[in-house]
Amino acid sequence: MASQYQPHVVIFPFMAQGHTLPLLDLSRALSQRQIKVTIITTPSNAISISQCLSDSPHISLTQIPFPAIPNLPKGCENTTQLPSMEFFFPFLIATKQLQEPFEQVLHNMSLSNSLPICVISDFFLGWTLSSCQAYGIPRLVFHGMGVLSMAISKSAFVHPPKVPLETNSDASSTSSPLHFPGLEKIPFVLTFDDLPDGINSPSRGDPFSRFLAEAGESEMNSWGVVVNSFLEMEGSYVSCLEAFYKSGVKAWCLGPFSVYDKRECFHGSPNQHQHQVIMNWLAKQADQAASVIYVSFGTQTDISDAQLDEVAYGLEESGVQFVWAVRSTTWFLPEGMEERMKGKGLIIKKWVDQRSILNHPATGGFLSHCGWNSVLESLLAGVPILAWPMIAEQPLNAKFVVEGLKAGIRVQKIQSLGAKADVRVSRQAICKGVMDLMKGKEGMDARERARGLGKAGRKAVQEGGSSYLALGNLIDQLCASGLN
Repeated sequence: MASQYQPHVVIFPFMAQGHTLPLLDLSRALSQRQIKVTIITTPSNAISISQCLSDSPHISLTQIPFPAIPNLPKGCENTTQLPSMEFFFPFLIATKQLQEPFEQVLHNMSLSNSLPICVISDFFLGWTLSSCQAYGIPRLVFHGMGVLSMAISKSAFVHPPKVPLETNSDASSTSSPLHFPGLEKIPFVLTFDDLPDGINSPSRGDPFSRFLAEAGESEMNSWGVVVNSFLEMEGSYVSCLEAFYKSGVKAWCLGPFSVYDKRECFHGSPNQHQHQVIMNWLAKQADQAASVIYVSFGTQTDISDAQLDEVAYGLEESGVQFVWAVRSTTWFLPEGMEERMKGKGLIIKKWVDQRSILNHPATGGFLSHCGWNSVLESLLAGVPILAWPMIAEQPLNAKFVVEGLKAGIRVQKIQSLGAKADVRVSRQAICKGVMDLMKGKEGMDARERARGLGKAGRKAVQEGGSSYLALGNLIDQLCASGLN
């Protein structure tokens, strides 16, 4: 009987691309260890997930209905479907109504003697802790953030910094150094401006801050935390993060998740023809290695048309070839620019396979919002980053990449917005940043650092590597606790 035992893990991602995709990669890593994986999701999300995991026999999907609530547009089951980020908090609140159907799934598993050795669920789904406790199942938390960004965010939440006076027009009020207990050795100067939204809120009594506090309380009482990172890059900060959990709780660095499995996965809306167009265009530039800059600002950021104009003009003035993934449905190239830029760049307004673009030999830089997944994918491809952080913990990621890892450079934001409140980075700054990254010495040095980090990240998940061993230890500990 013991030889036929197959451990079972339940994974419950938050319904956002940046949170779901790494957990799909982790599911494959578990599957390779002969672990049975059940992914909990909603019907709309199940369509894209099933396409991605169609060749993974140990992974199955269980669907639960997404609730219909009055203040959320009908059919929105993923944050990418939200009309704007104004709907993000109602979306968060709606996910709480998934608790009852989730518990029904666990009940059915209990009846069939197939309860998992653990549930790995997103930080935003903090209510899963009580559901897991009801069935004696360990809950592990996933954030979609790196170790250092998590440690800083938690420090700032536990030890709120004094909020700068809004009446003070001096920008130094928000750029003065911050210091938190236990974080004396971070590799950059931390400021109030770097803290994620909700953490730097002037009032912890607002609904979003209360939601974060509630989810954080659930996390503190969970069995552990799973991190998409590796010790060779962030091992120095693991103890700082673990200090926020109850005694003995570990932060498991198991990443980079994406390199456990080399197979391509077309996330989002697959378009093989468009993918081939991009690959063919890059192939034509391959005689000049690392000559193309890839531009993308993720799936969650709203950028004004005026700002996108500045990006276009900045790219044109740089003279550097580019592939640009534009999410906006309202923006079009300024008049006359399409003809001038013909052959010099490729603008895509639909889904792109980011990993394939970054790993192409012609790609030599990434103008990025510095979402953690994008940071990892860029570094793993040996591609340095031109950092333009926008929301959430992205400013922390950007500082870590530029000042800590020295694998990128920073675009310069406009200090005094004046009448151009919808433009934060000028075309001149974009042009300079692109040229510095792609042709300057600082960019060359950053490229060498990125290549070294990419090599270390790939080695971490190979047999005998730090993340490979950590994943084995995690499975062994969970199996042992389940059998006792």
